[in-house]
Amino acid sequence: MDKRIYLYPLWVRIWHLLNAICFLILIISGLSMQYASVEYPIIRFDLAVSMHNFAGVGLLFLYVFFVLSNLFTPNGRFYRIRLKGFTGRLRKQFHYYTNGMFSKQEPPFPVNPDRKFNPLQLVAYVSAMYLLIPVVLITGLALLFPETIIHNVLGWSGIQLTAILHSAIGFILSIFMVVHIYFCTMGKKPGSSFRSMVTGYHE
Repeated sequence: MDKRIYLYPLWVRIWHLLNAICFLILIISGLSMQYASVEYPIIRFDLAVSMHNFAGVGLLFLYVFFVLSNLFTPNGRFYRIRLKGFTGRLRKQFHYYTNGMFSKQEPPFPVNPDRKFNPLQLVAYVSAMYLLIPVVLITGLALLFPETIIHNVLGWSGIQLTAILHSAIGFILSIFMVVHIYFCTMGKKPGSSFRSMVTGYHE
């Protein structure tokens, strides 16, 4: 009996791949601009700036596509949080991650055609996609057009505060990506989740 579920249509897989490429370019170029010295740059500074700006604009278009697609396709249902009983479901999933999975218990919220994410994943993905990504895009656009930024905020430089917020959210999203990749190894087999983004089928 085939237990595979077709959860990732072609457009989701293409979007996911392009999103990952833009994100990796942003991380590498951002780290180079932030930490590399003049004598030993990871990437030449002017090239890193161009790469960061290009990937940032690409991420913006991909994000707009993501939001519109979730509004007008069935994929949006996976990002809706049902508040009734949600804290109880969160506790149950947390208990599974900290105890149940190590004692070979069945996951409390297995993937099905109407549920792609367990409660903890749902909170993480909704927070990342509908809170953190918009902030990093808005602050990135503001830094790309600094004349739009308020010059002084309670005695602080508006540009400096915007840059700090942009870097901080970018750092959090980088951690999210590392955790995301780690949890992808927890499928039926270590490579199952990665294979899903090629075939479209969750095993």
